Amino acid sequence: MALDDILKQVPIDDIAAKLGVSPEVAKAGVEQGGAVLLGGLAKNASTSEGSSAIENALKRHEGKAGASKVDEIDQADGGKIVSHILGADEKKVTEKLTESKETAGIDFDKLLPILAPIVMGLIANATKDKSTKSGTAETQSGGGGIGDVIGGLLGGDSSGGGGIGDLLGGLLGGGKSSGGGGIGDLLGGLLGGRK
Repeated sequence: MALDDILKQVPIDDIAAKLGVSPEVAKAGVEQGGAVLLGGLAKNASTSEGSSAIENALKRHEGKAGASKVDEIDQADGGKIVSHILGADEKKVTEKLTESKETAGIDFDKLLPILAPIVMGLIANATKDKSTKSGTAETQSGGGGIGDVIGGLLGGDSSGGGGIGDLLGGLLGGGKSSGGGGIGDLLGGLLGGRK
């Protein structure tokens, strides 16, 4: 599972129309917003308390993933998910995302609540598929399941490359990004790299 799996589940054209931006800008916003949400989830999953909270939230999102229209997505629930994932950093994160030249014109305060339920649905379904295939032994310790799925989405287990890991690497200063710091510093802080 990689960035393409998330993009397939997101109504890019509808998001572009809702936010008043081009589909290309909307796609860039979805990529960056998805990376931030996954980065926050990865950080939360690194503690047993956070992992447990994510597992409980995922149960509510099993079977849910994409939607053909933004209006079909529970954005109020999405707002709660974003608050849980980003916590006290939510405002700083959305401000940094909004400053990006690639996503000029996107209101991330509106976009992230649209993306969050989709991302949670994808992770819930991937986690369910993984535990169905491998039995329950791996998920009992809390170390396998969710962490592995999120790690896979972040590119830790991707054979084809080009996943969110590449995007996150770029945002974190791993290469392609021409503007320094900014979102990378913020994501680094979210992922525990610096405060």
